[in-house]
Amino acid sequence: MKKMIITSLVLMVTLSSCVSTLESFLISEKPLTESDVAAGLKEALNKGAEAAVMVLSNRDGYYGDPLIRLVLPPEADRIVENIAKIPGGRKLLEDLIIRINRSAEEAASESLSIFTSAISEMTILEAFEILRGEDDAATEYFRSKSYAPLKELYEPELDYALSQDLAGGISAEETWDTLSELYNTVAGSIAGKLAGMKEVHIDLSVYLTEKALDGIFIKVAEEEKAIRKDPVKRVSALLKKVFGSLD
Repeated sequence: MKKMIITSLVLMVTLSSCVSTLESFLISEKPLTESDVAAGLKEALNKGAEAAVMVLSNRDGYYGDPLIRLVLPPEADRIVENIAKIPGGRKLLEDLIIRINRSAEEAASESLSIFTSAISEMTILEAFEILRGEDDAATEYFRSKSYAPLKELYEPELDYALSQDLAGGISAEETWDTLSELYNTVAGSIAGKLAGMKEVHIDLSVYLTEKALDGIFIKVAEEEKAIRKDPVKRVSALLKKVFGSLD
């Protein structure tokens, strides 16, 4: 009888301990609050932006990535063909492409403050919309808030690269303007129209700036998707709590 009483007491103590532990767990697992979501999204955006900027601002951040490497538009093929015929022309063209990509990498190194500013402006409503949105919802938020200031940052860097001598004291932009004008003259003629030629009207600086910005948002989107889908990328308790709610 005495043994049964002792066993019962031990069982009661054990059950009491389990209930206490369960209560503590339930208390600690509080539902997400508005401040949790806002803070978690801002942390995620900061980490995503920092990672993207770090990759792109490194040497070959743009040039070494075939997905986002900046090259001349397809309409420039005729220009490329003509310059390639000049002795050393191919090297000049490759040097130009490298120069353009280095300019984009330099601009990327100065872009983090623009992303940080966009993050600071985020409202609680926007945070909830991003959390519950598509895999690129945060990237699209960045695009809406940061595109204009990023364009102002990148464009002068790329303009400078294009203004440097390409061959014979003539810059890449001047070469593009001259050859595209000649091409358009032919394309606009009766013979050109019969041949199905179409005029080309591309601002080289604008084209490359847009492609460079596409590149930075591609990298931001990759980081966002990783945080949403890969628990390993959620490196803080807050990120685990906020994005774990989506799993």
